[in-house]
Amino acid sequence: MDPRDAIDPQQLDTLSRVFSEQLLACLDECARGRRGLFSAPIGEDEAETSWPEAARLRELALALQSILAQEGERNALCDEFLDLCTIHGENHPGQRKLARTFLERIERGEVGAPTEEKKLW
Repeated sequence: MDPRDAIDPQQLDTLSRVFSEQLLACLDECARGRRGLFSAPIGEDEAETSWPEAARLRELALALQSILAQEGERNALCDEFLDLCTIHGENHPGQRKLARTFLERIERGEVGAPTEEKKLW
């Protein structure tokens, strides 16, 4: 990579901090019952009740992950959030449960630590 394309470390720290703060706020709201954090609206009905902050958070996570990858770095919080955004289906936990479990793992300092083969939910 051209050194002129490198991002200032202070800007990267600020971006990571903004992501973390927004993630925690959205996780708290989702854990209290708001839907749409881990997936984009699918139908017209959902688009009317969409959650713009959640959509921006997903976009920020993708951008942060891309920037960090260019620098050869990773952000465990960002990576895990994006992984949770891929969980869909009737046999998977609801968004509220995912948010509560993720918040609990963050509080215990387990995000970024290797996980066992057990289900997180």
